[in-house]
Amino acid sequence: DLELHLQRCQQLSVTVLTDHQDLSNTELKTITNSTAPQQYRIRAKLRTYKPQKLHQSVKLHCSKCNSLQEVPDRDDFDFILHGSAGSAPNPELHNTSWYESVTWTTQEQKRREIAIHFVKHDEMLQHPEDTLIMIEGGTLKEIWKLTKRFKCVIPVRSTEDDLELLDLSAPFLLKGNVKYYGCKQCSTPKPMKNLSSIAAEQQPSWEPTEIAQVLGIELLQYVFIMKFTLVDETGSLNAYLFDY
Repeated sequence: DLELHLQRCQQLSVTVLTDHQDLSNTELKTITNSTAPQQYRIRAKLRTYKPQKLHQSVKLHCSKCNSLQEVPDRDDFDFILHGSAGSAPNPELHNTSWYESVTWTTQEQKRREIAIHFVKHDEMLQHPEDTLIMIEGGTLKEIWKLTKRFKCVIPVRSTEDDLELLDLSAPFLLKGNVKYYGCKQCSTPKPMKNLSSIAAEQQPSWEPTEIAQVLGIELLQYVFIMKFTLVDETGSLNAYLFDY
């Protein structure tokens, strides 16, 4: 457990970073006055680390524009879903050559119309564990239930001409318990009919990278980021950890 380990590090008087055993210890003042890149071995205390809560270390990174953003929380996604549920599915977009549609109305007080579009392969429905579905009007709870049964779930809404992705603040794709996001700045979302090219493949794999590509989405990657402040008698040094 990294958080526990870091707390122990703070309690110790000295933490030794054991990489580069062939190098002698270098004072932090010397390192801060040197030009990068260099390799050093240091002996220092861990004074602080950020963020304090480990889950806050996970961010979303766009490799194209190099931007970093917070992972949207459950409430953000829920809000977007509620907004899209306000418009009824367009029946003219149901049951095309590449997907089969099922619709129903919920029995709750504020009735919702839900549509699920099952993407076909060779004009046939596949096994649920191999199937990509698109859902209109679903709640977060309903979508999570579907992710347990189907390979991929894409929340969509109807336009006059086609199905389209929701706001990119929401995940454009859910696979298992992983939510996939697109970069708002670098993506140019395309209509869902572009997925028919994957459905026509001999063995559609429904890989997130391939789905993102045909839908014009620049896929964001989950990254782990931390900042450590290290000190010795000569000065302090900020060390950053960035890893996929």
